[in-house]
Amino acid sequence: MSISRQVVAGEAEHCMVCGSGAPAQWIAADASGIGLGGLRCLVPAFLGAFYFLGGFSFARAQGSIDPATFGDLRARAIGPAVMSGRIAAIDAVPGPPLTIYVGAASGGVWKSTDGGVTFRPIFDEYTQSIGAIAVDPSRPNVVWVGTGESWVRNSVSVGTGVYRSTDGGETWEFMGLGDSERIARIVVNPRNSDNVFVCATGHLFDANEERGVYRTTDGGKSWTRVLFVDRDTGCSDLALDPGDPRILYAGMWQFRRRADFFTSGGPGSGLYKSTDGGDTWRKIENGLPSGDKGRIAVALAPSRPSVLYAVVEARHTALYRSDDMGESWREVNASWNVQARPFYFALVVVDPTDFNRVYKP
Repeated sequence: MSISRQVVAGEAEHCMVCGSGAPAQWIAADASGIGLGGLRCLVPAFLGAFYFLGGFSFARAQGSIDPATFGDLRARAIGPAVMSGRIAAIDAVPGPPLTIYVGAASGGVWKSTDGGVTFRPIFDEYTQSIGAIAVDPSRPNVVWVGTGESWVRNSVSVGTGVYRSTDGGETWEFMGLGDSERIARIVVNPRNSDNVFVCATGHLFDANEERGVYRTTDGGKSWTRVLFVDRDTGCSDLALDPGDPRILYAGMWQFRRRADFFTSGGPGSGLYKSTDGGDTWRKIENGLPSGDKGRIAVALAPSRPSVLYAVVEARHTALYRSDDMGESWREVNASWNVQARPFYFALVVVDPTDFNRVYKP
């Protein structure tokens, strides 16, 4: 049984006209095919059209239509209202100056060398849907990009695998996993640049083999799938212990989208741990919700790697914390901001200097 199931009509974060954030059940389509919430949200548009057309008809009646009638009208920005406005991935190189790489949902990769004051596109010749960016901690000119956004709402696009740059984004090389379709995370071993892990979420609309956790030990020349559940379950998140790169944590997620529905969760979902660099994995669930789970986001505290946080989509979605390297967990927060749209806002980031400070979109 899936954890969440939503009609397509209910997936808009907000109405593009009035900006209201109607929950899915408010804007689900009725028998006529028009959502009740949608009618509510379209009222401002209807009123605006009424007044505009009314004024136009009055002007025509007065016989005063000429080029000057609309001469003072100017276009104004009301967006962004397109999916490329979403930021899907980000990584940075500590400055000064601070170098930032940003990946957009369908806008490619952008680079800033002045701490975010200005950006320029550096990935325009390749797939524009971005899922993950990782800067090599020991070689900051080496940048890895995983294409295919993993925040799988109904407007999501697809990717074509993994790419690498060795000159700070000036040139790129295709590194494989072309049928992964979307990638949620890339992590690089801080002690060995040739050792890289890819969290491949996989196909959205159908089952496929190229999903799960992949590892390379030769800088991307070859890949080995080291964690796989089934053809319906992909990797949702991946974390590596910087103090001991043999220790990894992976969230696995069963999901599927069709034209008329989206389902998140099932028996394939779970949280896994490896202590031998990905050779073997075991499921960790002591203290986590029982039963089927949905998407899982996981992160460890750089200042205290024994502390981990996980956002677990379940019947009772919540933020969980472990103080013993994932062996046991306890719920720490189940507020609305944590529970809202867990398949979409599935990201948790721990402050690099304060293991008690956590960020979540």
